[in-house]
Amino acid sequence: MGELINKEPKTFSDFLRATFKGIFEPIAAFLTHLGVKPDAVTLSGLFGHIVAGYLVIGGHMTVAGIVTLVMAPVDFLDGTMARLSGKSSKLGAFVDSVTDRYSELILLGCLLAYFLQKQDWISCLGIYAAAAGSILVSYIRSKAEGLGFNAKIGLLSRVERYIILVPAMIFNYPMVGIWIIAVLANFTALQRIWYVRQQYFASIGRKE
Repeated sequence: MGELINKEPKTFSDFLRATFKGIFEPIAAFLTHLGVKPDAVTLSGLFGHIVAGYLVIGGHMTVAGIVTLVMAPVDFLDGTMARLSGKSSKLGAFVDSVTDRYSELILLGCLLAYFLQKQDWISCLGIYAAAAGSILVSYIRSKAEGLGFNAKIGLLSRVERYIILVPAMIFNYPMVGIWIIAVLANFTALQRIWYVRQQYFASIGRKE
């Protein structure tokens, strides 16, 4: 496949994991010692997003943003716990990934419900575009890796999307974050499509 496929690009998520490793590993080890299961931590993250979504529908945007912020470390903790306990598995990684998608869609879906109540159709369109871009970013990587390509690149992965959306919610300007995500998530999807295309032509020895 060539150099494009063999190298493993580093994402912002990888940078955060390495940077905060000294914080998350002791917490993960403590929770593991208490007998907490990684899957329980994963599901607590999903529950937190359901609570945040409920608050969004009620118009409590700042509190919803704070709840989402508090639940953010869960995305790092469950994987770290699985690794430290020696219970890391393909099924666990699968459940974690699917739960992440549900969590994000629940939050975006509740934002959509909130603006539907206000009959703000422009905002609803932006939320739809943000959700579509977010899902495509994940789907393209999954599909590419299933075909033997690498798509772990791009401007706006899940962590970056939350870094944009959570402050926007806390300061009660959710649509500022949503429109940024709508544009940049779809741009990231196009980045990944182009990257896979490059790998494909490199694999068959054709020049573009």
